Amino acid sequence: MARKMIAGLQVSLDGYTQGSDREGPEWVDSWTDALDLIPDVDTFAQGAGMYPGYALFWSAIEADPNAVAPFSTRRPYEREVAYARRAANTPHYVLSTKLDGVAWPPTARIVRDLDALRAVQEQPGGNIYVVGGPTFVTSLLNADLLDELMLLVHPLLLGSGRSLFAGVKDFRRLKMVRCEPTKDGRALLVYQV
Repeated sequence: MARKMIAGLQVSLDGYTQGSDREGPEWVDSWTDALDLIPDVDTFAQGAGMYPGYALFWSAIEADPNAVAPFSTRRPYEREVAYARRAANTPHYVLSTKLDGVAWPPTARIVRDLDALRAVQEQPGGNIYVVGGPTFVTSLLNADLLDELMLLVHPLLLGSGRSLFAGVKDFRRLKMVRCEPTKDGRALLVYQV
């Protein structure tokens, strides 16, 4: 049985993963929340667009858990320190045709096409956590590589920004497998693709 590729994304109620003002107020308290919801993860996959900022942010937290990390205005939460330590020791596959190399985590490697990710998915192992970005998630959907989509829906409207599903090629009907409110007013929606 092939391992599952699962994307965990945080999204506004109106379907945006990022507001139109990238430098505007932060509406996601912690980007680690999605990983805690996905069982048996032993591999991460991500796109090249997200990788440079991801590596900079999480490697800084791993290196100095008491310092304010890049792109942040506060010291990391303990769950972010735990994520950084876990990520540092978990294989990462970065889909890119342009990057020459990846330095963090030490287990990271570049794959040049979606067929290489498909081959990783067919290897024995645990689930693959898709360190999302809407472009990467859309490419996985379009290639029929994504098995499950977990959305943490925030009770706010951004009005514009980066749409989660811009670029999906074909009509798709997803099967809801879980729906529950969180203590802080968000909703967790889990769909089988």
